[in-house]
Amino acid sequence: MPLDETGGRPGRRPSRNVLGGPLDICSAEPMTGFFRNGCCDTSPEDIGSHTVCAVMTKEFLAFSKKAGNDLSTPMPDYGFAGLKPGDRWCLCAPRWQEALEADAAPKVVLRATAEGALQHCALADLVRFAIDLA
Repeated sequence: MPLDETGGRPGRRPSRNVLGGPLDICSAEPMTGFFRNGCCDTSPEDIGSHTVCAVMTKEFLAFSKKAGNDLSTPMPDYGFAGLKPGDRWCLCAPRWQEALEADAAPKVVLRATAEGALQHCALADLVRFAIDLA
């Protein structure tokens, strides 16, 4: 489902995905994105580049925890229920690239992965892990 023509944020140019089309929502359940609007859009304030819409796997969640970013443990004080395999989440593009190099990269939803991910990841790699090219 695409956002409005400004990526849901008035005053900004339209948000684009890595394929050049409108940026789709990654997930509203759980709510994801740097702006917690379900979208993997970014801005200069997003130093982590939360731009890759990834489908969580047991392997990736274990990799991320070992790398110092535990995404699976609930943190009720922050309203975070913890992620489980199958959940979609806006990952930091450098972390996805790190997981790729460690053979732990999760699948990707290209239409919901923001073009900013291409500053850290090669389109060919993202395409190899795409679930939405059929």
